[in-house]
Amino acid sequence: MELSKENSYTIEDIYALPEGQRAELIDGRIYMMAPPNFIHQKLVMELSSHIHQYIKKRKGDCEVVPAPFAVFLNKDDRNYMEPDISIICDKTKLTDKGCNGAPDWVIEIISPGTARIDYGIKLFKYRSAQVKEYWIINPLNRTANVYDFEYGETTGQYRFDESIPSCIYNDLNITIADLLLPQNI
Repeated sequence: MELSKENSYTIEDIYALPEGQRAELIDGRIYMMAPPNFIHQKLVMELSSHIHQYIKKRKGDCEVVPAPFAVFLNKDDRNYMEPDISIICDKTKLTDKGCNGAPDWVIEIISPGTARIDYGIKLFKYRSAQVKEYWIINPLNRTANVYDFEYGETTGQYRFDESIPSCIYNDLNITIADLLLPQNI
């Protein structure tokens, strides 16, 4: 849900929100965030863990950070985002406050009411900020849209039961349905 204000909001307005209230700031507009549901959190945990184990096994340097985690996408005071999962390979971007600049890979999991933002506004913002790879996971229709911004390609839409290739890691493929077993939510 977007808050309206004649003047533009800044990161100071985000930090002034009541404790526990989460929101994102995109081009000076505040978008309130509802608490995530179980399947959302299950997907965040399983995907984060799977990607983290992949990187760790290969002794990689990238960090996998689930939300809530601040991403100061444009290094300005008008954009503050909390992607569901951020993979950051340039550790100079990391501070105690969050990530200054674009993560290498962002994963957003659709929640009721966020589809317009995730498929529209965030798709544009992440591409413009030079995120290399962007996944939009939709638990309702059990699909994942994968965008390869590094090479300027859209790699496609996948079902949860299909092997989904990562764009930034040549040998990483994820079958989301396998991560949700044994419940197969």
